[in-house]
Amino acid sequence: MGRIHPYRPEDSMERSPMLEHFAEELRLARSAAGMSQEALAEAINYSQAMVAKVENCGRRPSLDFARRCDRLFDTDGRFERIQKRISREIIVQYFREWAGVEQEAKALRWFEPAYVPGLLQTEAYARTVLSSTGLLTTEEVEQQVTARLDRQEILTRDKPPLFTVVLDESALRRPIGGPAVMREQLLHLVKVGTSLPQVRIHVVPSRVGAYAGLDGPFIIATPPVGEPVAYFEGHFHGQMVDRADYVNHMLDVWDSIRGEALPHQQSIELIAEVAETWT
Repeated sequence: MGRIHPYRPEDSMERSPMLEHFAEELRLARSAAGMSQEALAEAINYSQAMVAKVENCGRRPSLDFARRCDRLFDTDGRFERIQKRISREIIVQYFREWAGVEQEAKALRWFEPAYVPGLLQTEAYARTVLSSTGLLTTEEVEQQVTARLDRQEILTRDKPPLFTVVLDESALRRPIGGPAVMREQLLHLVKVGTSLPQVRIHVVPSRVGAYAGLDGPFIIATPPVGEPVAYFEGHFHGQMVDRADYVNHMLDVWDSIRGEALPHQQSIELIAEVAETWT
């Protein structure tokens, strides 16, 4: 959940009908506006090479790219809607249901013992994590990074979920990407934790010995209607659990883990202190 992203390398982006649709709509809009690729690139502050790749289905557009196109061509969110459908197409089947739950949840409780949760990762940190296996091409890594950053939009939308995160202190000290990447990542956690009131970050300090969280990461989502559901992910599969007895057990586990963690403000102060060690 911090490391693994629900994307299959064999799911070629060129086979995406929605990617082709986005490219066609972009070409039509640009042509109707009498703009060259170079002029479009300048107008939306992207490189001409990026515009060319998107129009040729060689690169999946980011959410930011789509929104800039919508603003430029006054298309009332058309490009954003297509982009979000592209994102759903490249997500493996087992994760699609959970991705929908995540988007609609009114509250998310996320525990990570080894990594910063995906919804809080910086671009550089995410790229390092996703490329660490050596199993993905550079292009596949970039697709996953873009998809991960797009998911983070839920934290800044008009009605964001209450997002509570518990991290093990080891996640703050593991040298992922080197000192510069780690310092940027931890300062990002501090910024999010202090600027977004619905985000609460807690750290289980290293002085805590064995505790329930060492069994692995998990997420509990509270939907707008209905009972909470839990999600677990392995190397090749993910599992969403909605059985009341299982979810209630995970809620007990969550409470146990949360009880070992520092309060939000103390956690933010610890994160800031550790960030200064990454120099």
